[in-house]
Amino acid sequence: MSVKVENTENKNEVKLTFTVEAEKFEWAMKKVYAKTAKYFNIPGFRKGKAPMQLVERQYGSQIFYEDAFNEIAPEIYDEGIKESKVDAVSKPNIDVVQMEKGKELIFTATVQTKPEVTLGKYKGIEIKKIEYNVSDEDIDHEIGHMADKNSRLVSIEDRPVENKDITVIDYEGSIDGVPFEGGEAEGHELEIGSNTFIPGFEEQIIGMKIDEEKDIKVKFPDDYFSKDLAGKDAVFKIKLHEIKKKELPAIDDEFAKDVSEFDTLKELKNSIKERLETENKNKAKYETEEEAIKTVCENTKLDIPSGMVELEIDNMVKDVETRLSYQGLKLEQYLQILGKTETEMRKELEEQAERSVKSRLVLEAIVDAEKLVASEDEITEKIKEMAKQYNKEEKELLENEQLKNYLTDSMKTEKAIEFIVKNAKIK
Repeated sequence: MSVKVENTENKNEVKLTFTVEAEKFEWAMKKVYAKTAKYFNIPGFRKGKAPMQLVERQYGSQIFYEDAFNEIAPEIYDEGIKESKVDAVSKPNIDVVQMEKGKELIFTATVQTKPEVTLGKYKGIEIKKIEYNVSDEDIDHEIGHMADKNSRLVSIEDRPVENKDITVIDYEGSIDGVPFEGGEAEGHELEIGSNTFIPGFEEQIIGMKIDEEKDIKVKFPDDYFSKDLAGKDAVFKIKLHEIKKKELPAIDDEFAKDVSEFDTLKELKNSIKERLETENKNKAKYETEEEAIKTVCENTKLDIPSGMVELEIDNMVKDVETRLSYQGLKLEQYLQILGKTETEMRKELEEQAERSVKSRLVLEAIVDAEKLVASEDEITEKIKEMAKQYNKEEKELLENEQLKNYLTDSMKTEKAIEFIVKNAKIK
C-alpha cells in the first residue's frame, strides 16, 4: 500500500491518494464471500456451498466490490493518515478511482487539517474582577428551602383559595368545545403561584371554594411546545376538591437539630455560609477563566475548518442523547416536543460549537508556545485520586494508555487556562 498527499485549492485541506495491492483487494473479496456465501442461491449447489467464481458469474464480478472496499478501506485510511502524519480534523470525503478484480485498488480521501494558530495577545490581558459575596438573605433563603422541605400540609375548609395554597382539582380542557389530548386530569395537586400551568390558569382558581365548579378561559402561548395548541383559546372545566396549606416549622435550635447534624441554628447558619462561600468562590473562578479564554480568543484570528465544527456538533448531539436517555427519552421524541428538526437543532448549536473549537485550538497553541507539560507525577497523582473516587484499582487505571493520554491533554489545557489568568490584569 502506498499513499500520496497533496494540498487542494482549499485552505487547511489535503487529498490523500491510496494505492492498494491487487492481492489485498482480492483477499478482502474472499473474506466478504466467506461471510455472505450462505445468502446466494446457485442451481446445483446447496446455499453457501457454491464456489466464489460461480457466484461472480451468476451475479456479476462487482458483487463483492463494495463490501470488500468497506472491509479494508477504514484500516488503510487510518494507516495512511498515521504514516503521512496528516492531522485530520474532519470526516474523509472518499472517492473511488479504480476498483476492479485483478487490479490495484485506488481511492482518494479528502480531509480538512488542523489550522495553524497565530496567537494574538494572551499575556497581560485585562479582565474585570468577578466576586460573589454571601449575604444574610442568601443564608435565610437556604434556611427557607430547608423549612419548606420539612413543612407539613394542613387542610383548609373555612375559606376560599389563596395564593400559595395547594389545591386538588379535576380539570378538562377543550378548544371550540372539543376536548384535546392531555387536557384532562382528576385529583391533580396544583400549587397556586407555582406557574406550572399556562399563564392565567392558576390565578383564576384563587377565590374558589371546596366543591365549586368553574370554567376558566385561557390562551396557550404562541411558542407552546405543542403546535396544535400554540396560540389557541381554550376553556377548562374545573372542580375544586381540597385546599391545603403548607405549615412551616419554627426556625430555631430544634429545627437545626431536626434538619442537620448541628445542635444550634447559629452552627447551621455558619455551615451554610461556608458552603455558599465555597460555591461562590468556584463560580467566580469558573467565570474568570471563561472571561479570560473569551478575551484571548477575541485577540486571535484563525480559520476554523467546517469539519471541526461538524464533529463538535456531533459530540454535542451525542451528549444531549445521553442526558435524554437517563430520562427515558429518545432524541426524536425530544425534538417532537420542541417542534424542531435535527437540522434546526444542529444549526442552533453551530455558534456554540465554533466557540468551543476555537477555545480548544487557542489553548493548545498556548500550551505549545509556553511549552507547558503535565509531568508523570502529576498524571499518576490524578489517576490515584480517580481510583479512590470511583473505587477502581490504581494499577488498572495506570496501565490505561488512553486514559493517560486524555489526562495529559486535559491537564495541559488546565495549565494554559491558569497561565492566562495568572498573567492577566484583573481590575
